[in-house]
Amino acid sequence: MNWVDIGDISDIPVRGARCVKTPGGKIAVFRTADNDVYAIEDHCPHKGGPLSQGIVHGASVTCPLHNWVISLETGNALGADEGAVRTIPVRNVDGKLSISIESLLIAAE
Repeated sequence: MNWVDIGDISDIPVRGARCVKTPGGKIAVFRTADNDVYAIEDHCPHKGGPLSQGIVHGASVTCPLHNWVISLETGNALGADEGAVRTIPVRNVDGKLSISIESLLIAAE
């Protein structure tokens, strides 16, 4: 896999997110309380709400618009809701974050 650098883990607050603009749309990069990092498309499958502005709890985020809960690990809506967002491979090497270029190219198609 080829990777593109997107910054440092310290750029993302604990239990927060930052956005990365790509040709395929915005990617939300999340940091959990355990310092795990996940990247998903920045729109809720329900009404397109900005997931990057949601509340992070465990390995999930709650959409700020209608309280849908999305798994950061799988991109799937949890509970009774149905839908999913695409997850993007992200890696953390000594605090330096990068995402998969291949995933970004697929998103642009």
